[in-house]
Amino acid sequence: MQYINRHMEDRILELSKSYSAILLTGPRQAGKTTMLRKLADKENVGRKYVTLDDLTERDMAKNDPALFLQLHKPPVLIDEVQYAPELFTYIKIHIDKNHNPGDFWLTGSQIFRLMQGVQESLAGRVALLHMSPMSKREIVGAPCVPFTTDMERLLAERNQIQPVTTPRVV
Repeated sequence: MQYINRHMEDRILELSKSYSAILLTGPRQAGKTTMLRKLADKENVGRKYVTLDDLTERDMAKNDPALFLQLHKPPVLIDEVQYAPELFTYIKIHIDKNHNPGDFWLTGSQIFRLMQGVQESLAGRVALLHMSPMSKREIVGAPCVPFTTDMERLLAERNQIQPVTTPRVV
């Protein structure tokens, strides 16, 4: 299956140069992990990947977050971080001690549970981004433009971007 570039890719790489942690939220199957893994390959800094869907990793992250971060040293992509909010305090300690931009890329899909831990521990230390499911513009490779309710512009664009068939999306 061919990878489709997402409009927010450059923004993530840009924020990763300023923030020690980036948290990407969004619904399941929106492409968060796929995009971040692709960007990790592109940035080529040796970023490791760990998912807290793995029950062994999740248990370690919850019960011994210090050991978890010793085993999964930054730069690291931690997927489904909402399963171990205990990590947030230890990530904060690492950020305050090291101040390395791009150390942590985090994903989460259960936003309410996730945001409580982030607001308590990582406020001011993390760039928060939300990813929506793939847009038609992304699917057809059209440039990203700001949302508008200008009917004339929408009608003009309707003629520029052709309809997408299901086989092309899948």
